[in-house]
Amino acid sequence: MRAIGVHAPERRLTNAELSTQVDTSDEWIRTRSGITERRIAGPGENPSDMGAKAAGQALQRAGLRPEDIDLLVVATMTPDVPFPATACLLQAKLGLRKDIPCFDVAAACSGFIYATQVASDMMRSGDYRRALVVGAEKLSSVVDWQDRSTCVLFGDGAGAAVLEKTDVKGVGLLGNLLGADGSNAELLHCTDGGSAFPPTEESVRERRHCLRMNGKEVFKLAVRVMADSCERVLAKCGVSSDQVACFIPHQANIRIIEAVADQLKVGMDRFPTNLDRFGNTSAASIPLALEEAWRNGRIRHGDLVLLVAFGAGLTWGATLLRWHEPKN
Repeated sequence: MRAIGVHAPERRLTNAELSTQVDTSDEWIRTRSGITERRIAGPGENPSDMGAKAAGQALQRAGLRPEDIDLLVVATMTPDVPFPATACLLQAKLGLRKDIPCFDVAAACSGFIYATQVASDMMRSGDYRRALVVGAEKLSSVVDWQDRSTCVLFGDGAGAAVLEKTDVKGVGLLGNLLGADGSNAELLHCTDGGSAFPPTEESVRERRHCLRMNGKEVFKLAVRVMADSCERVLAKCGVSSDQVACFIPHQANIRIIEAVADQLKVGMDRFPTNLDRFGNTSAASIPLALEEAWRNGRIRHGDLVLLVAFGAGLTWGATLLRWHEPKN
């Protein structure tokens, strides 16, 4: 991972503001999620726009030009439009070459990890040297702002990483693990708006195009699967949890993160969080947290870092990497 960049909308929606819109309070939200505010994109600020800003920062930090990128993979559950892929829109906005593959990955909150593995595997084929992986979400567009159990949790934002082949041994992506269980899809989903249930006046009026979640069941599954994914990818790589400098979990709920840390017997000091200021940004969550941990000196050259996520699908994934900062 040569460089990482992020972007978050300017507007901050605080718990106090939300309490004037739905039956909730700052204390209720903080004690159940750890969130105090979230960023909300403006009407004309789409995932491709936020992704372009995050990707631009990543390219600048890597000392690269748009034409240096051979592959673009975008993780999103809130694409600008049903088609074409948000990646194609982002390709045009960034001015990437017109002879490279650009496509989306829809794995919800696990999307950035899925996209990273897909890009990494494609690079191993030998056809691509540098890939741009982007997680970009506008969850405010699919949240039911009358449902206090979900509208308080989600926010908007984007993160991007430049992946590059290197001849240095033992650095970069060391191991990946992905999984899914479609039999539990109804625990976190949006039923209407696709080809099975096209939008109608009635569905819009009844807000059936909005996100729905069984929070209690999702909580239990998230803790179990995220902890298991960490253990399995560490075992796969022959690494112990004590050797990992930082665990970067999907930023969904502070109680989930605390429970995962407890199961792994790892202190919260090695689980950096920023969900208090950003909420759950789905596919943008991990790059936003990873960039902040790196920028604040929590991650240094040579450190082992473990990314882990869980999301709608249900999907999950974990990636172990050794942080490498090549000289430009």
